[in-house]
Amino acid sequence: MSENYRVMFAGLANDTQPSDAQTKLATKLNASPSKVAAFFENKPLFAPCSKDKALKQAKLLASFGIKSKLQPLNTSSSADNSNNNDDAALQRDERIFNALDYITSSLIRIEEKLDDLEQRLPTVAEQPSTIDEDDWQNDDLLLDEELNTPLKKRSNALLYSLIAMVVLLLIVLGLSFAFPDLFSFLDS
Repeated sequence: MSENYRVMFAGLANDTQPSDAQTKLATKLNASPSKVAAFFENKPLFAPCSKDKALKQAKLLASFGIKSKLQPLNTSSSADNSNNNDDAALQRDERIFNALDYITSSLIRIEEKLDDLEQRLPTVAEQPSTIDEDDWQNDDLLLDEELNTPLKKRSNALLYSLIAMVVLLLIVLGLSFAFPDLFSFLDS
């Protein structure tokens, strides 16, 4: 891994005013004045970068009369943090696998108990069902009655009267559309 550096404020040149340097730097970098002012209070202005880029940033600051120093960032601490994160992730994964193993074994035990209960219950449950199945077969069919009974004829008078009423209403509706003045006496 390449080592990263951060440019930090070290001071001002003898002939440089802090307010002039801040305004020039803010306009050059298009940064907010508060961010530039924070840089003068030893807060980082630039993101960590390679040594070459950090040197270019320091030269830019020097052109405005700002003295700076390069601060190396400790990459080993980030590696330690990543190792700690990896260890924590491994422990979390191990706990999850243990919980899943426990759940699986519990489900297997429950299934075994259900199988045992299932083997005990069918002997009791099958006896009533066999009795019920036999009952319907023992019933005598009532074949004494005739299977071919004559159908009763219904009177179609009601049907014919309804059809006649609908046809009559359709004729009246057609006449009212054809001759609107014919039924004008109903409006008054």
